[in-house]
Amino acid sequence: MNITVPAQYGHVHITLDTADKLHVLHPKAIIAYQGLPHLREDRFMDLAGLYRKKKWIRSLLNGPSEFVLGLPPGCSLETVEIDEGSDLLFDLRHIIFFSEGMQMKTKIQKMKNAWITREFVRMRFSGPGMLGVITSGDVKAIQLHKDRPLYVEAGALVAYPEQASIKLSVYGNQLASQHMQVQWEITGSGPVLMQTGSHDADLVQQLQSGGGIVKRVLRELLPFGGVYIK
Repeated sequence: MNITVPAQYGHVHITLDTADKLHVLHPKAIIAYQGLPHLREDRFMDLAGLYRKKKWIRSLLNGPSEFVLGLPPGCSLETVEIDEGSDLLFDLRHIIFFSEGMQMKTKIQKMKNAWITREFVRMRFSGPGMLGVITSGDVKAIQLHKDRPLYVEAGALVAYPEQASIKLSVYGNQLASQHMQVQWEITGSGPVLMQTGSHDADLVQQLQSGGGIVKRVLRELLPFGGVYIK
């Protein structure tokens, strides 16, 4: 199996050898396919109702063939090798494909956490095999510590070890905790995967406003900056 990820073009080119099989969870992302028609088989996902509360379809693609997956603007794709003993729990929304032979097990979230984050189910994949993980921005891995908690914005968390201690929290002084998004507080061992795309709407607006950050700094620092710099 050969996967080419030219992020600057916003797509992924995948080539399957004769023995390769790949399950694509977002068939509409397949924008081009080269191979015999019968080598693609669509079917209803066996986890119907667990993802966005409705039935959905996945595609099984067999080799020899190749196809192109289109990525949403600002998103990237990372391939993650999963071994037989992996205990990472993934947000299924970030999984765009997985290789044949992998086992999936559902993990129901605590009601309090599910109510706030709207994440009712996470998935544990057992390998050996490969996952295609799609994220906003890049994927960043951070190793957990048993005594020093890691705080991750709830919308940025992609995967964490099943045995880790995890709860909803905030951190910092009173002003900090009142003006931040809900955080996952995680301790334990093993890696945490997160997406690095910014969710700060104010930052995006400033960056798109033609030098908004620079003008704001100058207005605050220069004498009469608020008068002369609009």
